[in-house]
This record gives sequence, C-alpha cells and structure tokens, in this order.
Amino acid sequence: MNPEPRSAAEQAHLEATLVDLFERRIVFNQMLGLKIARAVPGDVRATFEMRPELVGHASYGRLHGGVISAVLDAMGGLALMVGIGERHPHENTMQVMQRFMKMATIDLRVDYLRQGLGAHFVATAEPSRLGRRIGNTQMRLANDEGVLIATGAAAYMVG
Repeated sequence: MNPEPRSAAEQAHLEATLVDLFERRIVFNQMLGLKIARAVPGDVRATFEMRPELVGHASYGRLHGGVISAVLDAMGGLALMVGIGERHPHENTMQVMQRFMKMATIDLRVDYLRQGLGAHFVATAEPSRLGRRIGNTQMRLANDEGVLIATGAAAYMVG
C-alpha cells in the first residue's frame, strides 16, 4: 500500500519553504539578488537585476565572471531541489528539506559565451540526471533581451 501523495496545502508549503531557503536563508543568493520566478518540474528559473556590486569590468559595466558562475551553480542546485521534491511525493516539507542538507557541488563547468551586459538577467536550469547519489544539471543565463550570456553543466552530491 502506497502512502498518500503530498496534499495541495503541503505542496504549497514545500514550495514556499523552498523559496525561503533559496532567496533568504542562502545569504549568498540574497547578495546576488536572485529571485525565483518559477520552480516547478520542467520550468526552473530565477531573475536578478544588474547592480554596481555585480560588475566585474568597471569600464564596460558587465557582470563579473564569478557572479555568472555562482548564479549558474545556484540554479543547478535549485533544479535538483525541485527534482528531489518531485521524486519523493509522499514526503512532507520537513522530510524533503532534510534531503537538501546533503547536497553539494562536486563539479561545475561554465562556458562564457558573451559579455554579461543587460539591465536584468534570467537564469534557467534543468536536471539531466537525478540518481540516488549524484545529480547532473544543465543551466543557462540570458540577459533582458534574451541574449544567451553563458551556459553551464554541473554535478552535485544529492544523497
């Protein structure tokens, strides 16, 4: 006999808790200004505004490469969190959140395609594989005009 899947109220609680974790409790994400626009299976995206604190080249006002890398890494983790929640539909919010405690980046590759210019940016990610111990993701960062700035691929310890 299978346990009952998460109720709509419990799913909403999980989603709100995930937003709180990503936007507020991970203080570095807060410093980057990351805001979740959508975090459901198949559509994981966040936005952030260009600010002087994120500039890497003062003469051109473009994003620092470390900001790009950090955003892509954070998005890969978010995509796996969403995937883990989907994989365990019978667990409550606390049980799913406990699973996130084991997550850690073990490999990250970033391809810088264009200068990081724009008023704001949209980052997306999707799991390419979610195993019992390792999860892999593909990530993208575009500016406010839809120009692709960078792509990434990462592996994370998930269990």
